[in-house]
Amino acid sequence: MKVSGRLQREALISSKTSLKKGVRKLKKKVAVIHTNLLTVMDLKELFKEIVPEVEMINIIDDSLLEDVMRSGGLTESVIKRICIYAIQAEEMGAHIILNQCSSVGEAVDVARNMLTIPYLKIDEPMAREAVKIGRRISVIGTVATTLDPSVRLIERTAAELDKKVDINKVLVDGAIRVLMEEGDREKHNRMVLGAIEEVAKNSDVIVLAQGSMAILLPYLNHIKIPVLTSPRSGVEQLKHVLELEG
Repeated sequence: MKVSGRLQREALISSKTSLKKGVRKLKKKVAVIHTNLLTVMDLKELFKEIVPEVEMINIIDDSLLEDVMRSGGLTESVIKRICIYAIQAEEMGAHIILNQCSSVGEAVDVARNMLTIPYLKIDEPMAREAVKIGRRISVIGTVATTLDPSVRLIERTAAELDKKVDINKVLVDGAIRVLMEEGDREKHNRMVLGAIEEVAKNSDVIVLAQGSMAILLPYLNHIKIPVLTSPRSGVEQLKHVLELEG
């Protein structure tokens, strides 16, 4: 039986339309590498708000942060595991990887050399914004091993932007234990809030080094200078990269 030219054209158009619909249904995958469970749900909510079209894959190893804290910094084992997780994320079909933890941020620099996809640090946009806002930058953290990498990131960012900065590093000693071991979020918040109020007197901008500290934002309306956290700007950075890639 012969098929008319009109029917052939209609069939071809229908086929192309179905193919386009199928392509539209495919979501880009973003793998997020976590070192604790504290920020997983908050990041999921930010993904739903800012990049709802993305499929979020969470890779969680809460022993990473414990190992870094125990050793006082990155170890060869931690760097190796960060690299392995990144390679596995790419093999899982991720288009982009997002590093959630500043304590292992410098291991990302090693892993990037092993990948063909972008590996973003959640705190890089925060560092750029801090440097642009002012010279006197106070960096507050509750984990000692997060503070030094955060300070070095800001210093490198300032050098790249040809800016001079004076960085005040503040550790709220004991606050992370109160949060993670005792589960007392209110006490943790009071401890960190006290440090913020103190350094605000002599700073142009305050950087909260850990993403988990974003829970304090609702309590900071009385602070007269900018207080920066990484989760929202980190996910907004992700959206920008996804748009560039098309």
